[in-house]
Amino acid sequence: MEHMTLGIGGMSCGHCVGRVTKALESVDGVQVEQVKVGEATVAYDPSKTSESLIAKAVEGQGYTVAAAAR
Repeated sequence: MEHMTLGIGGMSCGHCVGRVTKALESVDGVQVEQVKVGEATVAYDPSKTSESLIAKAVEGQGYTVAAAAR
């Protein structure tokens, strides 16, 4: 498993945290470690998904994703 922290723009409350968590959990091979306003940390299986697909799941909920940190 690889680990990644995403900077997420547009989050402002607990509802946002829930939406981002749900979006990340929907990606095959992703294990959500922590989501808080402005940031999410995940572990993922690179044989099942990619950083790009993980970011797209979050962006699909209307948020912006900054460069991922490992």
